[in-house]
Amino acid sequence: MSCESDVMVVAGILALLYRITPTAVSEGPAGTATRNYVAEDRGGRRWFVKAYPRGTDTDDERQALALGEAARAGGVPVPAVRRTVTGEVIASAGGLSVSVTEYVAGAETAEGGLSGGRWDAVGGAVGRLHRALARHPVGPPRPVAAREVCDVARAGRRLEELLARWAAVPPAPEGFAAWAHRTAARRLAALPEVAARLEKLPATLTAQIVHGDLASPNLLLRGEAVAAVIDFRPPGHRSAAWELGRIVLDPRTVLARPDEWIPGLARAVDAYRAANPELAAEDLLAVPRVAAGYLACSVYPLSEPLDDPASVTPALEAYGSARHEAADVLWERLDEAEEVLRDVLR
Repeated sequence: MSCESDVMVVAGILALLYRITPTAVSEGPAGTATRNYVAEDRGGRRWFVKAYPRGTDTDDERQALALGEAARAGGVPVPAVRRTVTGEVIASAGGLSVSVTEYVAGAETAEGGLSGGRWDAVGGAVGRLHRALARHPVGPPRPVAAREVCDVARAGRRLEELLARWAAVPPAPEGFAAWAHRTAARRLAALPEVAARLEKLPATLTAQIVHGDLASPNLLLRGEAVAAVIDFRPPGHRSAAWELGRIVLDPRTVLARPDEWIPGLARAVDAYRAANPELAAEDLLAVPRVAAGYLACSVYPLSEPLDDPASVTPALEAYGSARHEAADVLWERLDEAEEVLRDVLR
């Protein structure tokens, strides 16, 4: 189906199933696996329409939308879901399945990094998010072994498998594929040292229902405020420290602001704790170590030249390099970051 045909189908779905009469429908910001649209109705109100590809597990997507609604009920700025005339959150017609939410105007993603008051705003927003989701009916927070949060053994297996695939299909001498091959080998060689550093984590960390994909593209900012948290995943228990670290220690933030990320991290953790005092201090102290371990154990995007060559764009290449460099920076300044956090958490 062509893009123009999709726009017509989206307009028809909105009119027939959502009672929204669109005066305009245009393509919106691209999603990782979805095609997105922005529709404007006769009253000038805009709506964000997410069109799911064929084969999408719509039950999972319904659960993800419901998780976002639970966070919204807990005071987190999540765009409201528009239901169909029959009360559904996902509608299907003309070969498309879509969901519709409020459009967030005048906002930008957090991909530009955190600075100034954004540290406090993001830390507080994630704290409210985790406090709200800790009461989710899927299950309360629970302790998990720290080795499950940063699974070095699993990382070793995945890197060995990736290197075996590279051995079967050697990359060209130059370019991103060659860099990915070399970096995978370095990461594998460094895993014993990573494991030793992660031994200093507490024996257990708190796992709870979290957003699940709280990366910078899924956090919208307006000035120094959080405008919206978007694109939840279905409910699942993950480390709260991991999710906080993933967003406040995004590689682009760490590298772009070498003198700011440690005091910024302290501000974010302080704001998080004020919003969610129930998370143990030892979990919050673990944030930078978990963030560094997570980057060191990840194979993304090293596997993309083999798994999805079309996804290898200049932006992805830059992000892959940033992830690798940021891991080194986090390890190098880990003692300093933890000392600052100890002062905050006293």
